[in-house]
Amino acid sequence: MWRRVKRSFGISAPKLAVRPHIPWYLRWSLTVPFVLASLGLAWWAYGSGLELAGFHRGKAQEELARLQDQVARMGDENKELSSQVAQYERQIQIEQASNQETSKQLKNLSDENVRLQEDLAFFQNLTATRGKEGELGLHRLRLERDKMPGEYRLRMLLVQSGQRVKEFGGSYQLVATVLKNGQRTTHLFPQDASGSAQFQLSFKYYQRIEQSIQLPQDVQLENIQVRIFEKGVNEPKVRQNASLS
Repeated sequence: MWRRVKRSFGISAPKLAVRPHIPWYLRWSLTVPFVLASLGLAWWAYGSGLELAGFHRGKAQEELARLQDQVARMGDENKELSSQVAQYERQIQIEQASNQETSKQLKNLSDENVRLQEDLAFFQNLTATRGKEGELGLHRLRLERDKMPGEYRLRMLLVQSGQRVKEFGGSYQLVATVLKNGQRTTHLFPQDASGSAQFQLSFKYYQRIEQSIQLPQDVQLENIQVRIFEKGVNEPKVRQNASLS
């Protein structure tokens, strides 16, 4: 007990400090201006540092606004250019398609011109060298590959010699000889061998024929024999083979 009293009131007792009481609003009224002044000073120092470093906030904002306007303008220009490019691409595609169609027509006309010239030369030669009256001839026989695999196209010209010939009535068959696995087989066109199913013919002086046939893709075509039948006759009147040209 005595030690506690001595410690509280003796030489070793803690010192008592007496301070005047300051209300909180007075304390804040003194602190807030100091803090604001410190912030303002720091902001001024920051701006001054930027100014000394060559960075001007107003000019930077103006430059930023200018760049944003430039980006927006370039974006609009890119959209317009993209639209023009798409339009030119469509126009080029249309022109290319038109050029291809024109080239195709020109090729067809050129082929037709060559064919007509050949026909003219052929008929001139046929007129100069007349054969037996009513004789049936098979001319200009040509066998070619068609567009699809296994498809072939046969072209030929049938001519009756003479000036007072009767109309020819009959039919024709195609016999394709093919190789498959080293074995030779034949394919008949049309497949029905009856006369009513054959390719029919009816002409007086001449008839041009183009016939397509389809063979299996795994066979090799050797040749095609053309057989011309006169109506009511079982034996062919004309036989002629054609190989791929």
